[in-house]
Amino acid sequence: MHGNRALRWVMWLSIALVAVLLPQFSLGAEDLAKQQAERQITQPLNNAPLWREVRKGENPYQTTQVRGVETNILIQTEGQIWREIRNGPVTIYGGWLLIVVAALIGLYYYTKGALTLRDKPTGRMIQRFSTWERTVHWSTAISFAILAVTGVIMLFGRYVVLPVLGYSVFSWLAIVSKNLHNFVGPLFAVCTVLMFVTFVKDNVPKAHDWIWVKKLGGFLGSREHVPSGRFNAGEKVWFWIAMTLFGIVSAVTGFILDFPNFAQGRGIMQLANIVHDVSAALFITMALGHIYVGTIGVEGAYETMRTGMTDETWAKEHHEYWYNELASHGRAPGGTPSAAAASSMKEGWRI
Repeated sequence: MHGNRALRWVMWLSIALVAVLLPQFSLGAEDLAKQQAERQITQPLNNAPLWREVRKGENPYQTTQVRGVETNILIQTEGQIWREIRNGPVTIYGGWLLIVVAALIGLYYYTKGALTLRDKPTGRMIQRFSTWERTVHWSTAISFAILAVTGVIMLFGRYVVLPVLGYSVFSWLAIVSKNLHNFVGPLFAVCTVLMFVTFVKDNVPKAHDWIWVKKLGGFLGSREHVPSGRFNAGEKVWFWIAMTLFGIVSAVTGFILDFPNFAQGRGIMQLANIVHDVSAALFITMALGHIYVGTIGVEGAYETMRTGMTDETWAKEHHEYWYNELASHGRAPGGTPSAAAASSMKEGWRI
């Protein structure tokens, strides 16, 4: 009897307690639901507190069954740093560098014009480039041009192309650029090696190159005649800094980005991307000057690389030491060099 009475008291007390506390719990749940609904309006899908914990990497329950490089990393903070650098300094300064250099070249051509021959061509032709040298050069030039154009579209397209052509056209243009860039890149790497092997023997710095540097090859001022070997100092700077240094850096970082299946993580690829973009921007900047000099900047330069042959006058005025060397071996149509020319050649090599 007493046991049943105690059980009834416990039951009634429980019912009373629930009756008192239930409204409080209901009110709290309603308030919480209301707060969540309001937050979804002002800050939709705001799970910032959760992802802050994930980013710290301190949660012991962050595990994965997939094994591989960085497979247990849900949020890579360095990715945001890479984005800010790529879309910030690299894009801004790199873009302005290309624009300023192109503008300066255009201004120079407008005010100075092309570097023309002082004397009339003799009609006697000298072979300057062999078929192999021209094949290597044009293969490298064409592949570089494709990489430069597609790279510029991918790096600067969203700021220049997208506002002009719209999303649909830019999307297709970006896809085509990406695939061309990925497939032509390895070809350019091979061409870079061939360029080095083919032309390194004639690009070794000489003492007389310093005269060319001090006078800037006669491109400024009175445009005085500055003799040089087969390649002048400007061409040697292009060969060693642009083609060799930037070519190798661009090729190596390009391979890291092109083939992400050799255990390199996102951190390495992000670093490679920044180095690749900076190297490519400097490479293209120097290429603008090289292309200008090799086309409209110097009379006869383009025809020489296209046909491999150059006029005797052109050889004397642009690469006198090289011409005198050919003449001394009986390989120039004008015969042996004069005593004055031979003397100047010897003095030039001893400087």
